[in-house]
Amino acid sequence: MQPTLSIVSIFHNMQREAKRTLFSFSAEYQQGITDVNYEVIAIDNASSEPLDKVEVEALGEHYSYHYFKTDSVSPVDAINYGASLAKGKYLMVLIDGARILSPGVIASAMRIAQVYDDPFIYTLGLHLGPDIQNRSIVEGYCQSVEDDLLTNIDWQNNGYRLFDIAALAGSSAKGFSGPIAESNCFIMPLASFRGLGGMNTAFQTPGGGLVNLDFFQQACHAPSSTPILLLGEGSFHQIHGGVATNVKQEEHPMPIFEEEYQRIYGKPWVMDTSISPTYFGKLPANCQPFLVV
Repeated sequence: MQPTLSIVSIFHNMQREAKRTLFSFSAEYQQGITDVNYEVIAIDNASSEPLDKVEVEALGEHYSYHYFKTDSVSPVDAINYGASLAKGKYLMVLIDGARILSPGVIASAMRIAQVYDDPFIYTLGLHLGPDIQNRSIVEGYCQSVEDDLLTNIDWQNNGYRLFDIAALAGSSAKGFSGPIAESNCFIMPLASFRGLGGMNTAFQTPGGGLVNLDFFQQACHAPSSTPILLLGEGSFHQIHGGVATNVKQEEHPMPIFEEEYQRIYGKPWVMDTSISPTYFGKLPANCQPFLVV
């Protein structure tokens, strides 16, 4: 049976993080999806320590693993490759496979997707730990601390408790009610993703530079698009040595990213604060502190 939803997640040297992320896509964890037919496409982006294909595909017959061989340090080509494999009417993209989803993302997205012809559905971004990880790593936050936090909240059985041990990402710094620069988990019709040409392959800096932010604005402003923010849901970044999320703020590669954007478009990057989404979902108590910041 053809899936309704294709989930494409990109991994690069993420053996620790991938186990949690992939579990967060499962019917064992996601709530209310017994009637959703979906596939998970795990793309290993030229990892020197790749994921185990057998372990990934043991999660279910709808999980598939693909090693993407490339010399590029950007995930852009891997994302577009994953999208080329997708069979669903709708496509979910996670540019960074270190992100655990809250347990209502799939059900909420599929419910609201039926209402609009061209929905662009997205989630709030958060970092696990007491602060954005660029700051928390300076104060001693590390993988072992994160492992303990996750163990203590039993997130596999109540994923909304992830909000209890997380901080808003810089791109979502004003919470659910504020402007958002990007989403690390978005859902849209596969035809619309392809209609936009996929992600811009000119973005070849580590981590893709500003490609995710660029695509977010393109998708929100597509002529027939309806931007929709899922209330009470989010994606939670695990610490893994990310090129932008896990370096000290003074070492952040933003100047390099901005230079690449300027070179591609001939104009500087500017965050668009005019995007006004439709809101859909509910607010579990754990999420309410992030409503207005």
